[in-house]
Amino acid sequence: MIEFTAGAALAAESLTLGQDDASSLQSHFHAGISADEIEQVFHLKRAQPTLQAFTALFHGGQDGVLIRLLVLRELAADSTTSAFSRADINQKLAYLIPESLETVLTRLRSHGLLAWDAQAAVYRVTPMARNVLSALDTLLNMGQADDEADMGFLLSQVAGAQAVGGVTVDQLKHLLGRLVDLTEEFRDAIASGSEFRLRTSQAKWHMACDWVDKGSQILRAILADDAADSATHKAAQAIGRAQSALLNMQGMFSRALNQIERQRVHLGQSGLSTTDVKRWLLAHDDLASLARGAIDRPIVPLFGTPAEMIDVAETELLAERNAVVGQAGLPVGQDAPLTVNDAPAVQAELDDWLARLSDFANLGNFPSFSDDGPKSVPIQDSLLPASFAIASYRASMLPLLGDAAEASLQGATAQLARLPITFAPTDDMVQLSDPHVAAMSIATLSLVLESGPADE
Repeated sequence: MIEFTAGAALAAESLTLGQDDASSLQSHFHAGISADEIEQVFHLKRAQPTLQAFTALFHGGQDGVLIRLLVLRELAADSTTSAFSRADINQKLAYLIPESLETVLTRLRSHGLLAWDAQAAVYRVTPMARNVLSALDTLLNMGQADDEADMGFLLSQVAGAQAVGGVTVDQLKHLLGRLVDLTEEFRDAIASGSEFRLRTSQAKWHMACDWVDKGSQILRAILADDAADSATHKAAQAIGRAQSALLNMQGMFSRALNQIERQRVHLGQSGLSTTDVKRWLLAHDDLASLARGAIDRPIVPLFGTPAEMIDVAETELLAERNAVVGQAGLPVGQDAPLTVNDAPAVQAELDDWLARLSDFANLGNFPSFSDDGPKSVPIQDSLLPASFAIASYRASMLPLLGDAAEASLQGATAQLARLPITFAPTDDMVQLSDPHVAAMSIATLSLVLESGPADE
């Protein structure tokens, strides 16, 4: 027979202190409001045994919490037996000093996480302890997984509760709240206009969409359950609307990234952009080390005394007066300086690039395309041969293809946007035997074939 002597003593002590705890709880509320009238207080008081189990484990310093969890997990993990003598515990936890082990066992036993069978002189892990450890293991495993969206644990709780027919409105509201938080986070990232924050949020969005796909089946099962009450159905429908709003953000991410791509600043003819420079700087943990060896000697400060300051002020004043007095008559005429405009070179390159794409689209016979002409070409065949700078310049123009906003304007870039060509990039790379470009993303340029009369 298992004796709960320590547990009974703890219950008596809790009963003695119950009035003090009630008065202490009431002190947090306004006068005239009873704590027992609050619905959540009622639910929390009803779960007092479970809360006391968590208090027994997590009250105190972090080191003490780790030792208690270690002992309880070691005992609960042994599935070969349900009873442990003190000798078995000493052997299993021989790496702990006896005083610390005795303190932990006493605490776990006094709070009902371990039961002492006085007749058999053995310890047993209580069902409450196994429930607490199971909840902690689920949370710890989800925390170690690659879940930046932090939806895995919440969804697993809903799935497990739905499988046994015990899903609650509070569990659905926790999941709904996380979906709303993610939606607001992604909207803030889009409004920020930061490319790096956008790409980080987009990766997190893809992970959240994976969880949404997994949760859709659970929501359909909840909505199809006739035994579920109206509050559960309303919460599930709200989650469905939140998931739809989350999935619809793909277009917002694409438009924001395309806008950043159009506004990207390139450094001269090198093909590098400010994004490349920032990415290179972020790859260095110690930015100060980049300046090592750049300064040959320490900076020598120069100080100006009042005497030097008066001399400089007097010189500037007299120079200004002499300039005013010395001006007499009209100035002598001078020829305007000759300047060289480098813009035609860039315009010529853009015109050449536009001519190459127009030839590929067979615009002379548009909208009738040549049957023997290619309908799609690899991107490297279109960008090369060219130097690295020219190839990079051509590649920066590709996102403009099919841009409706740009096509409504005038100029060479607008003609480029109106070409019946689509640009399809991928994340993979292909090695090239080119003297200027070693590798390039795998992508294609395809014609947009539209059916219709040839003479329209």
